[in-house]
Amino acid sequence: MSNESTERIEIPEGVTRALVVTAHPDDVDFGAGGTVMALVKAGVQVTFCICTDGDAGGFDDSTDRSQIPAIRRAEQVAAAAVYGVTDVRFLGYRDGYLEPSHEVQRDIVRVMRQVQPQLVITQSPDRNWERLPSSHPDHMAAGEATARALYPAVRNPYAYPELRNEEGLEAWTVNWLWMQGHVEPNHWIDTTEFFSRKVEALRAHASQTSHMEELEGMLRTWGEMQAQAGGFELGHLAEAFRQIKLPD
Repeated sequence: MSNESTERIEIPEGVTRALVVTAHPDDVDFGAGGTVMALVKAGVQVTFCICTDGDAGGFDDSTDRSQIPAIRRAEQVAAAAVYGVTDVRFLGYRDGYLEPSHEVQRDIVRVMRQVQPQLVITQSPDRNWERLPSSHPDHMAAGEATARALYPAVRNPYAYPELRNEEGLEAWTVNWLWMQGHVEPNHWIDTTEFFSRKVEALRAHASQTSHMEELEGMLRTWGEMQAQAGGFELGHLAEAFRQIKLPD
């Protein structure tokens, strides 16, 4: 691999904790599964924060819909374990109804202050007309709520004062933001060696992927496209992000 490519897969200096905020169970695995494995391998402590229980997901009419939230939570916990991630938190909002409300922002700020990450990974709040499925309204809402939580709320001790006054959660400043599914990525992670883990994690989401006979081929094609866009050598796989250095 060229030196230029190597520079683009570096984890920012000083990152020891990372928080991934997504709308649904399986979103992190589709968009950043290989990256999570790369972070874990580098010794970074990773936490997942899932905004909804994915209760509108699935393809099996024979399953009692009231059972879906528990099924999908269990699947996400199992998928996280594939990477070695054990801290998985669910905010419990309704699938398909997520909005970047103050309630959602406050709940994300709470998790940020508890985890104290230097790096936050989330979904893009911007609609991508070329890849509309990546711009599910819940995805954009999760990304927007996270962006609002990042600046200025999480670093402002007087934002959501109940978190400080009642829960003892002091302000925290996050250094880096990576947005998955962004229309203008500028940072790529080489995920070639972690591809099998990504596939294994997504197969753990059986309610969502068991019908997908071409899952592995689809994921490989996506990874090859991202690697090509990132300038990696032929045969490599990658995941793409919009990287933003946040104000100190």
